[in-house]
Amino acid sequence: MEASLWQRAASFAARAHAGGLRKDGRTPYVAHPFRVAFTVRHVFGCEDEIAIAAALLHDTIEDTSADYDEIEECFGRDVADCVSALTKSKAMREDEREIEYDQRLGRAPWQVRLVKLADVYDNAIDLTPRDAKHVRKSIRRCERASSLAEQDKHRPEVARALACVAQVREQQIRELGALGL
Repeated sequence: MEASLWQRAASFAARAHAGGLRKDGRTPYVAHPFRVAFTVRHVFGCEDEIAIAAALLHDTIEDTSADYDEIEECFGRDVADCVSALTKSKAMREDEREIEYDQRLGRAPWQVRLVKLADVYDNAIDLTPRDAKHVRKSIRRCERASSLAEQDKHRPEVARALACVAQVREQQIRELGALGL
């Protein structure tokens, strides 16, 4: 019996991110794409195999030695296109890069925007450090991802994702208030 798409993607992500750590310096980086995939599946209720595989692989092109061709060869064009859409170009200035990134996300398949919602959701929950600067940045990311995903709110899993991201955003706004900001 052959491993499913998500199982192969999980193994690939674990190998690609081996040795990487989150900003806390302790948590293996691969925990993040695994949590993003679990969020897509279990919090947002999405069973789409392309979305789950893209969630597991969403940082591989940007943060590891993996490239589009390798993702396409291993997982097919649909998954590779989603992962590519979620990859920021480091060849551009940050302000230009963010504009181009949002435009690309807006044109991409719905699964890409769902994964982006799961990404900002996980990053908001796992935010380190939790100071005003980082909380504000996280709030802006939640707002940007939600705005882009509005076009997909007719999909039940996206509607749930938008509600979850709104909830975490509101929690962060309260957190800023508690900090007196």
